[in-house]
Amino acid sequence: MLTSLTIKNYALIDHLKVDFNDGFTIITGETGAGKSILLGGLSLILGKRADLSSLKDTKTKCIIEAVFNVSNYNLKALFKAEDLDYEPQTIIRREILPSGKSRAFVNDSPVNLNSLQLLGERLIDVHSQHQTLQLTTNDFQFQVIDALAGNQKELEDYSGELLAYKQLKRELNELKNLKSEAIKEYDYNSFLLHELVEANLVSDELEALEEEYETLNNVEIIKERLSEAYQLLSDEQIGVVTSLTALKNNLQKLSGLSSKYQDIYNRVNSALIEVDDIFSEIDVLQADVEADPNRLDVVNSKLQVLNNLLQKHQVATVSELIEIREELTEKVAVTENLDDTIQNKENEIYKAEKALDALAKTIHTKRSKAIPDLIKQLQAILMDLGMPNAQFNIELTPTKTYLSNGKEELSFLFSANKGGSFNALKKAASGGELSRIMLAIKLVLSNYTQLPTIMFDEIDTGVSGEISNKMGDIMLQMSKNMQVFSITHLPQIAAKGHSHFKVYKEDVNNVTQTNLVRLNHDERIVEIAQMLGGTDVSSSAIAHAKELLN
Repeated sequence: MLTSLTIKNYALIDHLKVDFNDGFTIITGETGAGKSILLGGLSLILGKRADLSSLKDTKTKCIIEAVFNVSNYNLKALFKAEDLDYEPQTIIRREILPSGKSRAFVNDSPVNLNSLQLLGERLIDVHSQHQTLQLTTNDFQFQVIDALAGNQKELEDYSGELLAYKQLKRELNELKNLKSEAIKEYDYNSFLLHELVEANLVSDELEALEEEYETLNNVEIIKERLSEAYQLLSDEQIGVVTSLTALKNNLQKLSGLSSKYQDIYNRVNSALIEVDDIFSEIDVLQADVEADPNRLDVVNSKLQVLNNLLQKHQVATVSELIEIREELTEKVAVTENLDDTIQNKENEIYKAEKALDALAKTIHTKRSKAIPDLIKQLQAILMDLGMPNAQFNIELTPTKTYLSNGKEELSFLFSANKGGSFNALKKAASGGELSRIMLAIKLVLSNYTQLPTIMFDEIDTGVSGEISNKMGDIMLQMSKNMQVFSITHLPQIAAKGHSHFKVYKEDVNNVTQTNLVRLNHDERIVEIAQMLGGTDVSSSAIAHAKELLN
């Protein structure tokens, strides 16, 4: 509930602070006194956009602050979802700076307008002529029926299932589009993959093949050079091995004379060991080198295949070709398996449809049971509100389409006159009748769900006498379960409030200001008497006012 409201530097309000109680609160005042200004300031708390025209003094910022007791509204989940600090006594503040910028705070933490609007919808319901027109929309009509049917959990489950179902449908469409595109590329990808598979690619193979090719292609030169080397090493007269052996023997005779000679001897001996090893290896290499035209052709062909593939795929290494082969393998496999993937996705969609159908059936059954009770309650309330012949014809029509709140369309028809034909509410009911129907619906809803604070903005327009008295009784009855405000011009309604505020204008230092004051019992008598008979209060008007208050 709204416990206090502070407004500074807004429109015609210089500074206003007022505390409110629970129950039924009345706000009255002459036309043009500033009731709309009060609502305008409150709308900023609920997330409406602001501009500089809101500032009374354009050099000073405007501040509007409201305190709400939210302990009974089950709002902790909303606060958590919007990353807000939860407090049972929640303070909402809006500031409009002279620069035109606007800031919003919930419990001193900055918030954006979207979060403020979400919270505001759960705190105050400002019932204006605009909201009365909302009565004619299917969305609102479904909300009323579902409140009576107790469909909240089923609708939440349905909404979650519908979200998942739509995601599955999107994925199926993507798979089908992928299949359509993949089929076009399948043959080409398969051809490329076949080439790479046939090449029997091995990482680092190219370097080894190139080396083998150079060897096989130069066998005669290699044999000739190895033979010459062998001769240079092995010749009995001038061969390197023979010379080094003689040198070693010569130095061996000196090695025992001095460490210097021993060192030279050791080095020559090491060189001889190394040359002798080279000699043996050249001997082996000579034996291994043989001309192999067939192998040369094989190696040459493989090199041509690899180089062609490297050029075709515009890469530099066999490892990169192997990566391309793996990618093509995956693409081809995906295409080949798309039918199975699509079938699996369709099976998931079938299961999701079954779950949605089951929930939609439960929702429909509960709605069907609630509709007769809703009609009965509305017609009984409207009879008291001067509409004894009001009748409703509410029907549910199944559809094959999954809608946001089930699988059915709603026909919410109304007839105001006995024997009259049923028509849609916006065609069959006048503005005054719509206001009374909305009031009846709000009364019914207050018995089934925790409604926020509600502010009726001249809902009594176009009614008078006993009907206005009945409307006042309904709002008074609603105030047992919630905080109710009524901005009214009718004394019959004003007299029923638990507390009464008056909006008025006054001139201060030649500047017009709007103010709001709580009336005591005697002041209420005068205010209601003026509502009955005008500013010149007569004794009979006073007596009538006292009678209404008592």
